[in-house]
Amino acid sequence: MRPAVALTACLLSSSVLLSGCFAGNSGPTAATGDAAEGGRIKLAMMQPPRSGLSPFSDDAFKLSRWSTAETLVTLDEVGDARPGLATSWKRVAPQTWEFAIRPNVTFHDGTTLTAAVAAFALTKAAAASPKPRILDGVRLTAVAQGNTLRVTTAEADPLVPHRLSSPQLSILAKAAYKATRVDPVGTGSGPYRLVEVRGTTGARLDRYDGYWGGKARAEGIDVSFVPDGAARAAAIRSGSAHVVESVPVSQAALLDPKTVTEVPMPRTNTLYLNTRTGPLKDPALRAAIRSAVDREALVKGVYEGRADLAAGLLGPALPWAAKGRTELTGRMKAKAPAGTTITLATFSDRAELPEVASVLQQQLQQAGFVVKQVVREYAHIEEDALAGKFDAFILSRATVLDSGDPVAYLYSDFACEGSFNISQLCDAGVDAALTKAKGTAAGDARRAAILAAEAAVLRTDAAVPLLHERVIQGDSSELLDSAKDPRERTLVTAQTRLR
Repeated sequence: MRPAVALTACLLSSSVLLSGCFAGNSGPTAATGDAAEGGRIKLAMMQPPRSGLSPFSDDAFKLSRWSTAETLVTLDEVGDARPGLATSWKRVAPQTWEFAIRPNVTFHDGTTLTAAVAAFALTKAAAASPKPRILDGVRLTAVAQGNTLRVTTAEADPLVPHRLSSPQLSILAKAAYKATRVDPVGTGSGPYRLVEVRGTTGARLDRYDGYWGGKARAEGIDVSFVPDGAARAAAIRSGSAHVVESVPVSQAALLDPKTVTEVPMPRTNTLYLNTRTGPLKDPALRAAIRSAVDREALVKGVYEGRADLAAGLLGPALPWAAKGRTELTGRMKAKAPAGTTITLATFSDRAELPEVASVLQQQLQQAGFVVKQVVREYAHIEEDALAGKFDAFILSRATVLDSGDPVAYLYSDFACEGSFNISQLCDAGVDAALTKAKGTAAGDARRAAILAAEAAVLRTDAAVPLLHERVIQGDSSELLDSAKDPRERTLVTAQTRLR
């Protein structure tokens, strides 16, 4: 059976048959008592790679969650920068930072991490097209001086260490960077070595015994990509997966509560409105959509109460946002839609979103719009969404995914030059607010500037925040110490293992 056919068959199978859809344990088990305890972890992930597992794309977060690619800097639980492949750093000038590179780190191809390799990787990232989202609006150069990496930005940037924590700036071996692509197979530095990628069906990783942080406690990871949420949940019930990401709300109640973890996420379910073309370039019609949306019906009906009503783009995972947010003024007054036809689109990979689209369709039609729906898998709809081919698009969006700071998300999604600007927004006031936030030092002043930028976006009605998700993770009773990471950067770590 060919891989694509096999995956389709798996998604159509009953839960009793799902065990055949996930890679089983294989290979010898490490001796009892060794820190590397053996056993292979079976992991079911929601979305297959969209960009060939390029670290410059969102696929980088898969590499990070598999502990196969690492960054110079990491973030702790509260979002502060901590050492990774760099052991320390200092700001030596307003636009320049120096990073000390960790010694004795080898990549999975046997080569050694040096400042020159790190500079090479960052230079490739800065020159990529499209460039990593974390570098939107940032001109960065990197050079090696002995074992010190010097990073310079065109403008003073107080968040350089935070930026370098993004999985999209993972440092791979020099051999990974081909002429037209980046190949992470066998070129990372984490506790697990990526040895095989099976297209959109799965991947295999084996323990890397030369890892600088010590051997992983499991023998390897067998990854399956399972877009169907019911199939992912069934994999936990049947025991055919040890870890399942993004269990749909509708499936959570069917699982043993002991296997379910609900994590408050910095993730907002947002309705993006096309401000450049089509009927919604009229701000009064965008205001009519904003006025017609009933968030409470979405939270109670679709999410069964497992979500939070959105007061803004930034949710309860950032408690300072709610504390500092003030009442929004200066919004456009809505006008009657009078039968205006719009196309509302979303993707099926997150099981709740098509249902959200159906509820929104009803709400908007009651308000006087004529609504056509388009629902596809994300891989088949992203290009059209970014090209502005829909009037409205529902997206589940992580708001501090890249740097632990929401400015990168706000810039990417709402700046004139933002690389993920589904709303096609280009507003001078928004750009000015984003520029101010980007240049403000970390702390209360930066947070105030971020909230001012959020308010500027909301005044345009380019985006209607709906709710803040709580992503649900499934862990089998056989598994110990998987990560429950609100930023979705880690999942299987060196400490994750089977009982």
